Formats: sequence, structure tokens, C-alpha cells
Amino acid sequence: MLNVGVIGAGVMGGFHARLFATGIGGARLAAVSDADPARAEAAAAGGEVFADGLDLIASDAVDAVLIAAPDAAHHDLVLAAIAAGKPVLCEKPLAATAAECRQIVAADARGLVTVGFMRRFDPAYRDMRAALEAGQAGVPLLLDCAHRNQSVPPWFSGPMIVTNAMVHEIDICRWILGAEYISVRITQVGDAGDLLLAELATDRGTVVRIEVFMNAAYGYQIETRLVGRGGTLVMAEPVLGRVRRAGVESQPFPPDWIGRFADSYRLQDQAWADAARAGTRAPGAATARDGLFATDYCDQIVAIMTGGGAGVLQAPQ
Repeated sequence: MLNVGVIGAGVMGGFHARLFATGIGGARLAAVSDADPARAEAAAAGGEVFADGLDLIASDAVDAVLIAAPDAAHHDLVLAAIAAGKPVLCEKPLAATAAECRQIVAADARGLVTVGFMRRFDPAYRDMRAALEAGQAGVPLLLDCAHRNQSVPPWFSGPMIVTNAMVHEIDICRWILGAEYISVRITQVGDAGDLLLAELATDRGTVVRIEVFMNAAYGYQIETRLVGRGGTLVMAEPVLGRVRRAGVESQPFPPDWIGRFADSYRLQDQAWADAARAGTRAPGAATARDGLFATDYCDQIVAIMTGGGAGVLQAPQ
């Protein structure tokens, strides 16, 4: 049995804690740490509670660590888990800066670090990647993505549309295509700063087009379509049911990411726990180096967005 400690008991950490308390085979929630003792106690579901995440990492009661603390804390916590020799699953970003990500990559000689890009475990994305690798679309020409949120809080502004939202597309498109980005053109639509279009060229010749809309009003929706020389791969909507009434067929959209990706998180956490028990890495999981690439590309895109809207991208070293 893998004893998992979760650091951070907010929305993300609380969600992971519930998964390990109730739904991950071969693993159990052993401990929770959070700056708010009451929140940590509630998330721990009877497990041990720590005021300090570093103490949780050092505890003999914890075999593996899941980090969902605020972004600025990721660097120190991940390095502590590496030093303790414990597998660590860190929510994105791996660290707040590319420089901190490089320090983690340099320290992770044993491959203990996994970054929580859960879309790599989503069945729809996995099917698309497998179909592309099987040649069902031929040479990939265009990977077209839409990422729409129902709404975001007032503090979500500026670069966060790239670093907090588009970062998922930056990682998953790179994973699907096996490609690196070489240039980007950014278009901001409207005056609110909540709709962004990015057109990225890759070193495989495929163009990646990403729309991120943070206040789409109608719900949370993710769309992805790959156009190739030999066919088109379209992500099906994961809908549980449709309503047919008064001559109209309709389907609901979830209000947030939980309705769309809850099962992807479960699959990710299960794969990570299985691999941690076996002393291996879950196939397809994002490595510390993948975390570096995602953060570095996003930093470059933000700089280009504020400096003219088009420019060259370089793969991190």
C-alpha cells in the first residue's frame, strides 16, 4: 500500500485528497498539510495533519508526495521530496520560474518527479495520439484547440491566460505531435483581455492554433481537432446525455474543469500511484523536463504577447 501525503488542501489539493481517500487502488491518503489547519483536518479524512509541508515530506508515514500548494511553494517542496527519495506528483506549474524548473530538472537524476498535466491521461487525447501514431490522419498539418471557461474570478488577469490556462494546450499539443514550437503569433480579441488566439509553428511543420476564452458564459468546453493529409481526427464531446424536447436536441456543459476532467485526474493519480509502488514512471506522464518546457514556452509567449504579438520560440536548454 502506497501512503500518500497531499500538500495543499484547496480546490485542487482537496480534490486529490478525496481521490486517494476513496478511489485509488493500492494507495491511501496518509497525511495532509495546509496553512489552514481546519481545511487540512477536513481534507485528511482521518489521516495525519501537518502544519508544514516539509514536515509531511520528512515523515516516515508518507511514501509519496502530491503537491497542490500555491505555485511559489512548488520549487522548495519538490526539491525536498527529491532529497527524501520520495516520488512526487506536482500540480502545474512545476515551479514559478523557468530557472527554478531547471534546478529541479538538474536535481531529479532518479526521475522521481511527475508534473500534473492530467490531459495526458484523458481517454480522448490518448485516442487522438494513438490514431495519429497509427497513421490514420497521415501527415499532421493543423492541430486546432479551443479552451473555454464559463467565467473566472477578477484576480485572474494578464499573463495568467497563458501561464494558467493555455499552458495545458502548450503541453498536450507538444505531447500529441512529438514536436517543439519554433514561432508564435498572438492575437488578443476584444478589449477585455479574456480571449486570446495563438498560432504556433512547430519543427514538424504542423501548425497549432489555440483559442483561449476565459469568460465564455455558457460553460466549460474543450475542443481539439487534428487535420492531416490523410484524414481528420476530432475529439468527441464526453457527454453523458442529451435532452430532446420541443423539436430541439440539447446537451449540458459543465461549469468548470471538474465536470470535464475529473476522470482524467483519477486515471493520472492511479497511474502515478501504480508507478510509485513499482519504482517506475507512469507511461506518458509529464517529466520534470516537460514541466520546464511548458513553463519556459509560456514565459516566452507572454514576453512576445506584450512586445508586439509575434516572434521566435526556442526550445529550453
